Amino acid sequence: MPEYLAPGVFVEEVSFRSKSIEGVPTSTTGFVGLAHYGPVQYPGGPSPTEPRLVTSYVEFERIYGKLDELTLDVGPWVPYLAHAARAFFLNGGRRLYVSRIYRPVGGVYGVSEATVPIPTAPETQARWRARWPGKRGDVAVTVQAVRSGDVGDHSGAAAKANIVRHGAVLEVVPASSPLPKRDTPIVADNLRILQIDTNNNNAQTFLKADGTVAPPAVTDRLLPVEVNVAVTVDSERIDIAARVGLHPNQRRWIGRIFDKDDPEDEDAVVWFSAGVADADVQPIPLLLGLVGTSSPPETTVRLTGGNDGLLPLDGDFQGQEADPDDATKKATGLEALDDVVDVAIVAAPDAGAIEDDDLRFAVTQRIVRHAESNKYRIAVVDGPQSASLNEIRAWRGNFDSSYAALYHPWVEIIDPNQAIAPGAPLNKLHIPPSGFVTGIYARNDITRGVFKAPANEVVYGLTRFEVNINRARQEVLNPEHVNALRFMPGRGNRVWGARTLSSDPEWLYVNVRRLFIYLEHSIDKATQWAVFEPNNESLWRNISRTVKDFLEVQWRNGALLGSTPDQAYFVRCDRTTMTQNDLDNGRLICLIGVAPTKPAEFVIFRIGQWTADARS
Repeated sequence: MPEYLAPGVFVEEVSFRSKSIEGVPTSTTGFVGLAHYGPVQYPGGPSPTEPRLVTSYVEFERIYGKLDELTLDVGPWVPYLAHAARAFFLNGGRRLYVSRIYRPVGGVYGVSEATVPIPTAPETQARWRARWPGKRGDVAVTVQAVRSGDVGDHSGAAAKANIVRHGAVLEVVPASSPLPKRDTPIVADNLRILQIDTNNNNAQTFLKADGTVAPPAVTDRLLPVEVNVAVTVDSERIDIAARVGLHPNQRRWIGRIFDKDDPEDEDAVVWFSAGVADADVQPIPLLLGLVGTSSPPETTVRLTGGNDGLLPLDGDFQGQEADPDDATKKATGLEALDDVVDVAIVAAPDAGAIEDDDLRFAVTQRIVRHAESNKYRIAVVDGPQSASLNEIRAWRGNFDSSYAALYHPWVEIIDPNQAIAPGAPLNKLHIPPSGFVTGIYARNDITRGVFKAPANEVVYGLTRFEVNINRARQEVLNPEHVNALRFMPGRGNRVWGARTLSSDPEWLYVNVRRLFIYLEHSIDKATQWAVFEPNNESLWRNISRTVKDFLEVQWRNGALLGSTPDQAYFVRCDRTTMTQNDLDNGRLICLIGVAPTKPAEFVIFRIGQWTADARS
């Protein structure tokens, strides 16, 4: 209780109600796999490298690259991760975290770069470098000099510059000369560096590149010279940074706009280094090195040296935990997704395409184990491509987990990269079902709720399934917990299964497992306030009321079975659930029982003949 040490009126806030529990999100998905570009941790690389949240396929494409093939040591590789992301959003997904993995060639990361000689003594080089490894970093960078209007004040004994900051590059143009046009070459002798002495009444000094003082005449016009930088990534993407400065004191200094760790555009493809410390940057030599002295004053360089790396191993998919002693070494792979608490569904779209049986099993086992150890997420597993009935049954036999679900077969789509010619046949691709299914999970959660089985749902964005699963085939697959994707005449392409990979009949269905994940995670997150509270009847009543209120909402929403709350759930937290030993050891034990609704997997109508005079 608060202390009352002096007479007075005291107003205190108290609570007369139980705490409320807010349900956690269940549709947020995490993918791990190969991409053309995007955040990945490597020595000397930029930060941050955490899995990036994308909310549309356009956003994914900007960060991680497009649908054209990667080039690995094993040959061309379909970007299954990109196709899965496209299918995820097409089927109703909204929030996707992507953890990119990259296996370097010989321990060397394939990061594209290009150097630019800077005419200064001693000779230095500026460098354009891709922010992330990958062949997509082989971009073209065009730097073009641009002149602004006259900023000179010509009213005094000597011309002074207005508006611009210390370190600005100015082109001095005599009043008798015409103003230079955009394509007029840069003349080094006409350039000046403006220095402003803030300790001496903002006195201005104009320096040439060699450091000699060269004040302009009072009638000379002073034209600020900056650069436009265009980064051409592909035929559909050109990133442009306009009016970029050449000195660190400029607000839009090139080293800040194209910074390695904190660029103006967080999805910037390249970063820039002047090759010297910021304090040693010489703006005029840097300008001449970047744009040259030709007409027009611009230069284009292409970055080279990027590669897509090697086919990752199971350890690359798993990744490394964050280094507690080094803040720059973040978690990678699945370990990085483990740090994103909102993720409730995980998948590795590249896993099913691995030809080596042992490696494919090891990678899939990693993602299943990841979901089990996290407790609050489920893994969507792909079977091998072009698997026969016996092969998919054998593959399913490798796993036993209520935190994973297997879907079969693969999905056929039209290749989006082909150039369509009149009369030419369309190219087709086969991609794993996990991208489609995770999107359906998310759509089902948003439109109905996590308690509804993500089955009998239409699959969008395909031409057909790789294999036609009919009733007879599914009668073989369904008892073994292989969820079929089927074409239903008159009803389209649908998910026609909702079983986990568990042999425990209590966790037979995906929606039951995911409902309990939702309940457990929500209760866990919302009752942290109870830790270190006095462990007595008052706390027990408060927790019981909190959990009951939450479960009643779930029952009213149709998540729990029963015509009354007493039939749907019970919550008990009192001396019957705890011994004195529990209390002495700081344990509060609350028993919660719920009756989940299970899907009507087999809908049976029994019909017989009946006559009007029949009696029961």
